[in-house]
Amino acid sequence: MRKFWLLFAQSTTVALGVLFIIVLFKPELLKWQPQQQSLTIQQAQVPVQPGPPPRGSFAPAAQKVIPSVVNVFTQQKVRNPAHPALEDPIFRYFFGDRLEPRPREVSNLGSGVIVSPNGYILTNQHVVEAADEIQIALADGQRLPAKVVGADPETDLAVLKIEASNLPAIVFAEADSLKVGDWVLAVGNPFGVGQTVTAGIVSALGRTHLGINTFENFIQTDAAINPGNSGGALVDAAGNLVGINSAIYSRTGGSQGIGFAIPVSIARQIMEQIIKTGSVTRGWVGVEVQDMTPELAESFNLQGVEGALIAGVLKGGPADAGGVRPGDILLAVNGRKVSDSATLLNLIAELKPGEAAQLTVARKQQSLDLKIRVGRRPVQRALESEIN
Repeated sequence: MRKFWLLFAQSTTVALGVLFIIVLFKPELLKWQPQQQSLTIQQAQVPVQPGPPPRGSFAPAAQKVIPSVVNVFTQQKVRNPAHPALEDPIFRYFFGDRLEPRPREVSNLGSGVIVSPNGYILTNQHVVEAADEIQIALADGQRLPAKVVGADPETDLAVLKIEASNLPAIVFAEADSLKVGDWVLAVGNPFGVGQTVTAGIVSALGRTHLGINTFENFIQTDAAINPGNSGGALVDAAGNLVGINSAIYSRTGGSQGIGFAIPVSIARQIMEQIIKTGSVTRGWVGVEVQDMTPELAESFNLQGVEGALIAGVLKGGPADAGGVRPGDILLAVNGRKVSDSATLLNLIAELKPGEAAQLTVARKQQSLDLKIRVGRRPVQRALESEIN
């Protein structure tokens, strides 16, 4: 018996010693790691061929995508402003409780896209912003509560989660597979009338400087997009997701043939980051830029107007430490050409914080390659003035 207790004491001492060493040198091994959410995405295997729909009908594409598009209903409690008479202490003494502002409920309507069979839904951030309650209506009539996994105001995207399985997830098209003139369908719930499909073509790609989001690279389409379509699917003629419907240009509030959708390449990147970490991380170098103009190009003796003028450099920031100076013309980021300030903003945002990057600048008619250490972009609201 004594030998048994001696063996037990020795084993306990050794175990405590090992635990002490782990705590001292590798404490991260003892931290509980939460189970990461799984995401299964269906990817289109064969790129859709341009041209008219098969048999002159979009019915097969519509039947494929309609079950994957949901209606998003939100409720928000808003407190009315207090009655001015409540500022009078005597009046408040007699009537205060009766005149206290009562909250009222504000409803909002939008659309969303099922992106995974286990209940992840992609929509616009403005559809669910400040919502106290979110309900999802599936195409089969089910209504389920949803929670916000995460949102990114700078691209106006949000990811929701419902407790369901074996959902009809949408199929993602190949990134950058669209061309101007391709047929597209917009699917959503405009004006709350119910699931609706409209058809049109891709009017333009890479639309920027619209003042809608901080990061803009919109698909422009003449497929009718109306209020309530926000967050719905823009699909190609085969029913594969090419964009998330986001905004319209309108003087009346209705469709005038100019709608904008967030490309699937951006939507997927943002969605995967949100599901994995709950937020979006972007690169940052600490410069203020402005677009080149013919007059600026002439003053710098440049042949064209491509690139972005460095108008300011944040002292102590990554660009400052790497030797970037005000007045430099930023021509490329890691060898990728900069055409204007919007392109530069997107290129820098794609960089990973902590990694090295190469900025190609023109300075005094010479081309310089400058090495910088990328920082992390501060969290900002859409359309705020910022330093890239």
